[in-house]
Amino acid sequence: MVNKIEQDHGRFRQIVKGKIRRDLRRFIARDELIGREGGRFVSIPVHDIDIPTFRFGDNAGSVGMGEGDEGQDAGKGKGGESQGRHLFEVDINIEELADILAEELQLPRIKPRGRHKLTTIRDRYSGIRPVGPASLRHFKRSYREALRRQIGLGAYDPANPIVIPVKDDMRFRSWTEVRKPQSNAAIVYMMDVSGSMGDEQKEMVRLAAFWIDTWLRRNYEGIESRYVVHDVTAQEVDRKTFFSVREDGGTRISSAFQCAAKILQEHYAPTEWNCYLFHFSDGDNSSEADNRACVQMLDRQLLPVCNMFGYCQVKSAYGSGSFYGVLREAFPDKGGPHCDDQGSKVVAARVNEREDILESLRTFFKSGR
Repeated sequence: MVNKIEQDHGRFRQIVKGKIRRDLRRFIARDELIGREGGRFVSIPVHDIDIPTFRFGDNAGSVGMGEGDEGQDAGKGKGGESQGRHLFEVDINIEELADILAEELQLPRIKPRGRHKLTTIRDRYSGIRPVGPASLRHFKRSYREALRRQIGLGAYDPANPIVIPVKDDMRFRSWTEVRKPQSNAAIVYMMDVSGSMGDEQKEMVRLAAFWIDTWLRRNYEGIESRYVVHDVTAQEVDRKTFFSVREDGGTRISSAFQCAAKILQEHYAPTEWNCYLFHFSDGDNSSEADNRACVQMLDRQLLPVCNMFGYCQVKSAYGSGSFYGVLREAFPDKGGPHCDDQGSKVVAARVNEREDILESLRTFFKSGR
């Protein structure tokens, strides 16, 4: 019976995943999912799934069959004619959601670079010993020792099988310290908050950052996220401020790159961390001179110590959108000093509307950086 229930539950989960995969583009483009985020699970509304229910008796003419006034006989009301909409909310693990994303976009699992490894020490229970704390008492082994002792002493009565362990019978789990490689990643999110970046542009950044974070957390044991906002100057802020700050004025993208370089230099040694940088902007920059400064900083300071630099350009009615072309010209997909087998470490994507977020994720991670 239990196996049958588990099989039915497994089939239901496959149906749910199929529905989520079919509507993935719509889920990614809406912010309700992020609003429901909590811990390791999110609640997702799934349409057109019938949940089996038990019904007792004849429900014809009962309450809820149509419009009616207070005190009116329910059996005389007029029935509704519109078709009902089946809506069911399911809780799904963040890791499952990332796997669905990977299957839909055909994303390969990221392989952390060998030099980016941290070694953590963990306890592993590997044996039994006669002393230890009560919390590690092994009941079965203690009972077995007591049974063996009573049988050896001839005190065991099969007709009255009472086994009472004494202190010498107690057995406890023992542990050893093991060193386990742990892959860690640091993500630095940078966002242009100048006057040309409106609420809609910031919302697209928020959605894209959530899905980037979801995918990277599926591939790494530990993730640390840092947030930088900039106009003509840059500063590090917390996550809440990053997605809610309102600024004005011009744009100097190099200020964000300088701030990111400082964060990496002070906190994330390239021999211990996989570093990912993502910059979100409408592509407007203060001058050609600052464009050249950005390219120089990427080439000399950021790319040598990071796995990838992702540039996501969101469409704005006020931004020139020229920085996308600057990066594509300076860092082509193939060739150059900062390329791996999959191409350049610099990956640029354009998001003109929310539905483009899904394709931008494919662009960033299709090569398994």
